[in-house]
Amino acid sequence: MPALAAACATAVLTTAAPAFAAVPPTDPGTRAVAVAVRPGHEAIRQELDELLSTGTPGALAVAEDSQGASYATAGTAVRGASVAPMPEHRFRVGSVTKMFTATALVQLAAQGRLRLDDSVDRWLPGLVRGNGNDGRNITLRQLLNHTSGLYDYTSDPDFLRSHLTGENFLQHRFDRFTPQQLIAIALTHRPHNAPGKGWHYSNTNYALAGLVIEKASGRSYAQQLRRTILEPLGLNHTTVPHTSVEVPTPHLHGYSKLGENGSSAPVYDVTRMSPTVPNAAGEMISTAPDLNRFLGALMTGRLVPEPWLRQMRTAVPLSDELSYGLGLLARKLPCGKTVWGHGGQIQGYLSYAAATADGAHRAAVVVNSDWPDSSRLDRVLDVEFCQTS
Repeated sequence: MPALAAACATAVLTTAAPAFAAVPPTDPGTRAVAVAVRPGHEAIRQELDELLSTGTPGALAVAEDSQGASYATAGTAVRGASVAPMPEHRFRVGSVTKMFTATALVQLAAQGRLRLDDSVDRWLPGLVRGNGNDGRNITLRQLLNHTSGLYDYTSDPDFLRSHLTGENFLQHRFDRFTPQQLIAIALTHRPHNAPGKGWHYSNTNYALAGLVIEKASGRSYAQQLRRTILEPLGLNHTTVPHTSVEVPTPHLHGYSKLGENGSSAPVYDVTRMSPTVPNAAGEMISTAPDLNRFLGALMTGRLVPEPWLRQMRTAVPLSDELSYGLGLLARKLPCGKTVWGHGGQIQGYLSYAAATADGAHRAAVVVNSDWPDSSRLDRVLDVEFCQTS
């Protein structure tokens, strides 16, 4: 997905020394501020240092469990300056947004304002039609668990070339799109599979889910999330930017090579961007502690009643290690534990937030670049969930 930029290819990378700090224990869904050194996290420091070897300017991991809240940091929040990434730094969370969107839709179902097995056409009549796509045969549940078969508009080759990569991205970084325009791009392609007959990750599903939230609630997507999730949980550092290109301060600057490979590829500051392309599939801005607080609340039934949480965790198997529920990815770790959460990749940022099923152990990790392999973030979470408890 797009992000915005001013060239910083010649800036000098200055890294801050890795650090780890902690606070007393907190309950799931509460917020804590790291204030004291906590031992036993040398492996996480090492993983963050290894992330810096990819050329990413900075990395941050924040965790909460029965022993307290803690963070590890390495590198810099601003390329060319010695500003350590800190828990209070905001960043674009990309597809981590999908957890919030799915939760908002399930909340409406729990209130009886819609049914997860309603058709898309029930709420958005006539919008999904053509090239074998038919919203009359796709349910809201299939949007949330990516079994609709709908093509991902961000994969469209022409759209990728004209707006999402390279110099064209730089020229179009402030362009605004409506969800309907993005959905129309997807509908120029045939579906990957019949509804419910396969799994294919598609941002189109969540662009549609955002529109359904608006139709069923009578509020904008941003208003509904603020009313039912952000304000009740006190997620004061989390925003739904809508059309604003800014990331509120303090924030991590985000950096991208705009699709080019290799260590010599130019690096651009892409912090500022139009959030209208990711929209309800990936537009949100947050902090690592806020993501942990959200997951703690979700996993303990504070956001949706337990029967509905069970539906969110009813997952489609993807591999021996992975399965996908309603906006939640289940990942079986090497030590045998399973965590629930979501990853996010958007120009300038790569992140992952996860929690155990009881919400007692939560962790979020972010790097302020988009080129490292996501498996490196997986390793940070492996260490946190498998070696520190």
